[in-house]
Amino acid sequence: MTVSAPLAGLVRPSRAGRLALLLTGLFLYGLSLRMMLDARVGVAPWEVLHVGLTRHLPLTVGVVSVLTGAAIVAFTALRLRERIGLGTVLNVVLIGVFLDVLAPLIPDPSALGWRWAQFGLGVLLLGFATGAYVAAGLGAGPRDGLTLALRRVTGWPVPRIRSGVELAVLLLGWAMGGPLGWGTLVFALAVGPAMGWGLGLFGLGRKG
Repeated sequence: MTVSAPLAGLVRPSRAGRLALLLTGLFLYGLSLRMMLDARVGVAPWEVLHVGLTRHLPLTVGVVSVLTGAAIVAFTALRLRERIGLGTVLNVVLIGVFLDVLAPLIPDPSALGWRWAQFGLGVLLLGFATGAYVAAGLGAGPRDGLTLALRRVTGWPVPRIRSGVELAVLLLGWAMGGPLGWGTLVFALAVGPAMGWGLGLFGLGRKG
């Protein structure tokens, strides 16, 4: 354990410890998405799509998240031959479950300042949660797996693939009535540093 990676000691615990780390990360990830949704200033591109789909289907955002994740995993596994881990399956199911279960428990602030504060905390929490579930090493999430599979198939760099996918999802979600707002732009600018910080806490994503 080092000063620069205070949680690095959690990266290679026992199998049970890694599973606990994964579940903690997925819970916090679902919590972060719920916080950003209820802040009502804009959401991440995939949530724009998920909420947009709820405008046309009698489903909750959590159920849509699960179905979308399952479709992505099926595509990457069957068509792109990407390996699926336990973490991939739990990622698909639990984040959607947490999104719905936490809905009655998360504040719905009316003051704009508090809404932005809740949104910012959600972005920061998402970065930490990403570090936790990636550190567990039990399989990539469906969207990460899709990015890696497309990189392997096309040879394109990860940033280009991820940006292209996120933009396509954002436009589709917006066309379906998803909540596009200034928060979406803030998320696009802040999520990279937030994830880098979260991964760094677990000693991941840095040389040495």
